Amino acid sequence: MRITVIEHEAAAPLGYLADWLGLPCDVVRPYLGEEIPGRAADGLIVLGGEAAAWEDERFPWLPATRELLRRAVEDGTPTLGVCLGAQLLTMACGGTVERGADGLEVGACEVVALPAASADRLLAGVGRAIAVQYHRDAMTRLPEGAVPLMTGDPYPNQAYRLGEAAWAVQFHPEATPDIFASWTSGTGLEHLDEQVRAAAPALESTWRPVVHAFASVVRATALTSAPGT
Repeated sequence: MRITVIEHEAAAPLGYLADWLGLPCDVVRPYLGEEIPGRAADGLIVLGGEAAAWEDERFPWLPATRELLRRAVEDGTPTLGVCLGAQLLTMACGGTVERGADGLEVGACEVVALPAASADRLLAGVGRAIAVQYHRDAMTRLPEGAVPLMTGDPYPNQAYRLGEAAWAVQFHPEATPDIFASWTSGTGLEHLDEQVRAAAPALESTWRPVVHAFASVVRATALTSAPGT
């Protein structure tokens, strides 16, 4: 069992997820010229990055990434879109992503579970939580059939599920304090680094079980779809 990972830039790697998934990952780095595959392996994770989800001319692999995401949802491949990955999933499946009207959301911020999360395979039991944020674009209209799972202020669409096995999260469960500090370096936002570092125990205790649950979905889906099962 393997997970296909799309990494949009070196500064936005798997982070915590590399240890928490417990499954081999095939990391595709299109910014280094690696080709986006036509289909994912047993699971798909699309990470974050500085791109806007519509900036195809600046980041020419984005159309192929959206198509990969659309096909994964169609095939029922367990999928997790993180920040830019969530926005690409949204666009790929007919939703809308725009420049956020309230500007940059950044730091250790609160997200709140919606009622549907209580029965969700990944987010059940999360409730109110702290998550790392770093985005200025927003998912303003979710794809048809999406189930909203988490909300926040000022951007309400913080997590949703599409179909049985695709999840989008606007925040960064993968971001370690060191990764976050690399994002703020030279931006004037370095004062937020200590906030995120202080939140690390809560971040790990909240999002590690969510990532474990995603890996369990990958395993279960791969077993049930294997020949002879």
